[in-house]
Formats: sequence, structure tokens, C-alpha cells
Amino acid sequence: MISVKGLEKRYGDIRAVDGVSFEVQRGEIVGLLGHNGAGKTTVMKIMTGYLEPTAGTITVGGKDVRTDRIGVQRQIGYLPESAPLYPEMLVQEYLLMMAELRGIPAADRLARVSYAVRATGLEKRLTQPIGTLSKGFRQRVGLAQAILHKPEVLVLDEPTNGLDPVQIVEIRSLIRRLAQDTTIILSTHILSEIEAVCNRVVVLIDGHLAADDTLEGMLASNTVRLELEGEASAVEKTLKKLEGVEHVRRDDAPKGVSRWRIQCAKGSDPSAAIVKAAVDAGWTVRAVGAETPSLENVFRDLMARHVDRAKEAA
Repeated sequence: MISVKGLEKRYGDIRAVDGVSFEVQRGEIVGLLGHNGAGKTTVMKIMTGYLEPTAGTITVGGKDVRTDRIGVQRQIGYLPESAPLYPEMLVQEYLLMMAELRGIPAADRLARVSYAVRATGLEKRLTQPIGTLSKGFRQRVGLAQAILHKPEVLVLDEPTNGLDPVQIVEIRSLIRRLAQDTTIILSTHILSEIEAVCNRVVVLIDGHLAADDTLEGMLASNTVRLELEGEASAVEKTLKKLEGVEHVRRDDAPKGVSRWRIQCAKGSDPSAAIVKAAVDAGWTVRAVGAETPSLENVFRDLMARHVDRAKEAA
């Protein structure tokens, strides 16, 4: 449905997006996860035709955003982080205006607005000025305008940013309902958002693609925890030499103890080799075992590996 290949966006000497590639299949809910400034919004703006890429391509439904921007935009419903709303307009006035701007024939506009209003739960707010709505209902209005033309793809930029806990739950539920008929891409830096809504995760760090996997695959245990007595030296260097070990990080620990998190390649289990290396080095092993991962730990590991690679390249 969506193909991103070698995408790059530069602002002078700054590379906001650097060689990002990924695919999105029809019916998926894909989360773009990353810290502020990771490049998530830039990717979305290029995908929706609001920015020109410096290099690379994005196609949606087989149409290239560089050569057929209007064709791509007809397939996409877009909710930017700051929804383009007019506070003085009534909800129904705004939606009818957006239906007209979308090019929906006059005879079909009421039906399309009714569809969007029902889908977003705005029935009791139609005659209310947008400026008097809570932020949660303003987000619903933004979503309603994004689905008026029944797009095949829905692009949501930080859809729950600034909402209270009740509003967040309501918007997440709404997104899951919309996903029954639509491919959805949403960006966020909130880990719980990904876990609650998405079935696949694309992680961006400093404009680079750091990971692309299903949520289930990303949370599969491929981290070993190691705890040693004493302040063992040269642990990191020794462990990094083992087959299947990709990254080693020291965790905080009480005095006289050293704790390590060892990121392993998928499908590998170097636990036995880790224990043997520890024994051979004369370290006293207190505990070793697979970690039950959280998305927070996975993201922290990806960030740490990115920092290490940047240091090595410097």
C-alpha cells in the first residue's frame, strides 16, 4: 500500500531524514516512534505531499508523491499535530466546507458528513462552535475532516498530544474502529500509545531508521541480564566478542555489584557462552537470564546503540 525507499530530507547541512526505507501493507496500524526531532513529522509531511523530498521516493497505492501529488492526496486523510480548525465555525459548517474543498460532489456531501460524524461520535456537537469544544472533541473534528472522503490511508501526527487520560482512551478507541476499513500510520513519542494501538512499529532516531518490526517481534525477548559480584573489569569488551551479542550496556547497581544488559541477535541465545566467558574470566556470577522486555527498554537499547555507533564514526 505504501512504499518508502531511500527517503532523505535536508535543510542545508542538517539531515532531518537520512536514507529511510520501509513498507506498509493494507490494513496495518503502523506507529512511527521516535524522540522529538527524530524525523517523524518530516516523513509524514513528505508522504502527504506537503514537503518535497531531497532524495528517495514514497508511493501510495502505486502513485508517486513526487510525480502525482494530487493522486496520492486523494487516497490520504491527514490529521497534523495542530489540526487546521476554525474556532468561530460550527462543527457542521466546518465539515461541509471541508467536504467541498475535498471535491466531494454537492449531492454526496451531507451523506459523507453524516458518515464522518457518526464514526467520530460528534452527533451532539454539530451545532456547537468549534472554539467551545474540549481538546478531545476538537481532535474528533480533525479526524472527521480527515475521513470525509473515505481515504484508504489515514496519517495521524501525535493524535493524543495534550489530551487528558479520558480523552486519550476515547481517541485510541476511535483509531482502532477506523482501522477496520483504513490503513493507519500514526506518529508519537509516547510508548504506551504504540502498545495500545499499533500492530507494527517503525523507530526513527536522528533521522535514521533504527528498527522496523511487528510489536510482537519487537517485544520478543532477545536481551540477557547478567549480574556479577565485585566490580569486574573488561566485561564489555569480553562480552562483545561473543557470537550473537550485538550490544552491551551497564546498568546501575549497588556497590560491589555490576549489572549488565546484553542485546543479542534475533534467534540467538548466547546465555551459555556468556556464563562460560564469565567463569573463564574469573568473575563471580550472581544471576543470568533472559529479560522480559518492555517497549521502553527496547527503545533505550536502540538509542544507546545509535549513540555508540555515532561515537565510533566520529
